[in-house]
Amino acid sequence: MDEPPLTAAAESAGKSELGLSNGQRVHVVGNRRRIGTVRYIGPVKGHAGEWVGVEWDDGEGKHDGQVDGVRYFTANNEQSASFVRLKNLSRGISLLEALYHRYRGESTKEEEDEMYVFSSSKRRVSIQLVGKSKVEEKLKNFEDLNGASMPYFGVGSVNPSQEISNVVSNLKELDLRGNLLSRWQDINSICEALPSLEILNLTNNLMEIDVPELPSLTNIRVLVLNNCGITWKQVEMLGLYLHAVEELHLMGNKITLLLPSEPDITNVTGFKSLRLLNLENNCISSWQEVLKLSKLRSLEQLHLNKNKLSQIFYPTCRSLSGLQDGCYAPFEKLECLLLGSNEINDLASVDYLNSFPNLVSKEGKEKLFFSY
Repeated sequence: MDEPPLTAAAESAGKSELGLSNGQRVHVVGNRRRIGTVRYIGPVKGHAGEWVGVEWDDGEGKHDGQVDGVRYFTANNEQSASFVRLKNLSRGISLLEALYHRYRGESTKEEEDEMYVFSSSKRRVSIQLVGKSKVEEKLKNFEDLNGASMPYFGVGSVNPSQEISNVVSNLKELDLRGNLLSRWQDINSICEALPSLEILNLTNNLMEIDVPELPSLTNIRVLVLNNCGITWKQVEMLGLYLHAVEELHLMGNKITLLLPSEPDITNVTGFKSLRLLNLENNCISSWQEVLKLSKLRSLEQLHLNKNKLSQIFYPTCRSLSGLQDGCYAPFEKLECLLLGSNEINDLASVDYLNSFPNLVSKEGKEKLFFSY
């Protein structure tokens, strides 16, 4: 069993009823980076009292949901789960509580660092999320706050939209990496409360499979969904509401297929404003999947580092089954193609890079480059 020592405050908190349910996102009391999902609540044979079965995000547990021959739940990996006492878990705090703690309380040096989005090769990409170093000391009025960064703050719930709007009405950038959010409805509520919000980072929040209507996402310009456990079908559903999105980061989601949500559509549509698509560190092995992106008319940068591609080629009318129409050329605006750490080892694939109409080498233009 997994029972870390408790502080006096944790012991006191542990005496209250948390109201946990299966699927609830939690973290260990005293360690906001030890995050998992509740998979079971109830008795465990041979051990007194009630236990909570948790599947940990970092995969560091003791079993897969089976103990002493009894199966209580099934985790994704053999040792990614453990049983924990209720008093040792926290369902987190609200968004506004996190804001007050972050910008009016004491914070660590790590929390005060400026926040960036990194590629899988640890290269900084062109998004900077505002950290505390950019904010005046101890803000008296949150209405002055344009950017907020609260990574791993245990945010597990969202206040009513009006309450959020009354406190941080002018927020444009919000970094919520590594929190306990999972409901898309909560994300919609945040965007509804913050009509000026343009940049939203949800990295390492395990999001639910079902994507409901999300009408308030229309102003989001940069959305970061790295390591959120989402599929391309979910991405397509999100695309119905991301009318203004220019950058979409989807690293580490184990995506293999770019399957459109409609079965009779073979290519990715929508995303009319999308300039940068980051699919690094996924599991795409077929270049035919990548070709489904060739009709994105505004796409300028495509990041495919750390996938499983073995070849690339520039599409023809035949290979795209009549996709070319009029004066349209596949990937017509693509200038930057990142292909590092794939399995490409043939010269023909390298030669095909010359066929892309606007691809620019690093030597030709420093800010735009490809690698293989």
